[in-house]
Amino acid sequence: MAEVTADSAAEPELKRVMGPGLLLLFVVGDILGTGIYALTGKVANEVGGAVWVPFLVAFLVALITGFSYLELVTKYPQAAGAALYTHKAFGIHFVTFMVAFAVMSSGITSASTAARAFAANFAEAFDLGIGDGIGITLVALSFILVIAAINLRGVSEGVKLNVVLTCIELTGLLIVIAVGLWALGYGNGDFGRVTEFETGDRSALGGVIAATTLAFYAMVGFEDSVNMAEECKQPSRIFPKVLLGGLLLTGLIYVLVSITAVALVEPSELGAGDTPLLKVVEIGAPGFPTGIFAFITMFAVANSALINMLMASRLLYGMARQHVLPRTFGAVHPRRHTPHISIAFTTVLGLALILFVGQVPELGGTTALLLLAVFTIVNVAVLVLRRDPVEHKHFRTPTFLPVVGALTCGFLVTPFTDRNPEQYLIAGILLGVGALLWAVNQLALRKQEKPAAP
Repeated sequence: MAEVTADSAAEPELKRVMGPGLLLLFVVGDILGTGIYALTGKVANEVGGAVWVPFLVAFLVALITGFSYLELVTKYPQAAGAALYTHKAFGIHFVTFMVAFAVMSSGITSASTAARAFAANFAEAFDLGIGDGIGITLVALSFILVIAAINLRGVSEGVKLNVVLTCIELTGLLIVIAVGLWALGYGNGDFGRVTEFETGDRSALGGVIAATTLAFYAMVGFEDSVNMAEECKQPSRIFPKVLLGGLLLTGLIYVLVSITAVALVEPSELGAGDTPLLKVVEIGAPGFPTGIFAFITMFAVANSALINMLMASRLLYGMARQHVLPRTFGAVHPRRHTPHISIAFTTVLGLALILFVGQVPELGGTTALLLLAVFTIVNVAVLVLRRDPVEHKHFRTPTFLPVVGALTCGFLVTPFTDRNPEQYLIAGILLGVGALLWAVNQLALRKQEKPAAP
């Protein structure tokens, strides 16, 4: 494998344009979105009225892992994220490749989740009455194709666009919180429900653990910010306060939103369908034009899908350029200057997930499953890389945190969490595709290295 950290004097450096303010908006914008908009009701199905508890636990797990990322990104302020840290810590080609492919796959499953949520809110906004069947699936498939077309055209992921979309996402969640405060002020809703656990045959702890495997999807996104390290001003200095600030802000918003949701809507009703927060606004503020909120939700999840599909296709392209994938995936369209083969491949995977899986909880749960496995490796990598000193000052997390992070994330990957087996099947198929691509590329590289016949 080509060294992912190799410097080349001949290659231009990325432009450092992001200060702490823009980086904070990037972190917050990447975390906010599909998870809380689409999965609040599904989490309520697992745990009942205490729906805020799994979100709080997920936040704490993400925060612990965030400390590990902070040590690594300030120690190695370069792009490539988890794949870079894995390569530096272990130096095993296959492991590095599978970590990178898992991150890419998590982006595709996240985008597929967003597509389902977009379709549901699209149907609600335009009062299409297409239900949860084939109509929603067709809208979701069409949405992914539109994202692919934008991706192929070469849309610029400018900082200004991220600011606008982040503000839209945040506005929707603040509306939900405001509706909750309004209801509380007028004695509406039942805030006593927030302490009630309805976990079926499970214990309260078992229900919280099962629900956390879903709620964790709402907290992912912070790890993407480390890929912006080479485009940040003084990354070793600004990352700690920005990343921690972004996690704390989004964690607080999620807890307030989930409390509001379950106080205004019965958990069983909240868990029916793919538009739980829209129900909250309809019940809590009947006079509020819910069509506007549906449009806000559409923008929020559309942003999630676009970011994740862009990330997935570029990561695949980058892996090909580093000779860890067949060179075909590194091809660039001669006119559009976009990685069209990688875009086509990731789009096909996204379409397949929507068509053959089609359930938001399993797609969101699979995203969390893949990233929890990656986070386990990252937490271990922090400890391994303590023996690799660097000359500049960097953030150092207390040793017990990556240990707790590795154990916690590793546990949440296991079947002991009562995770739906379908999520393991989806993740296994995706990683199987990755292993096949790795094997094909290894054969291709060996063929290229053979000396030509005289």
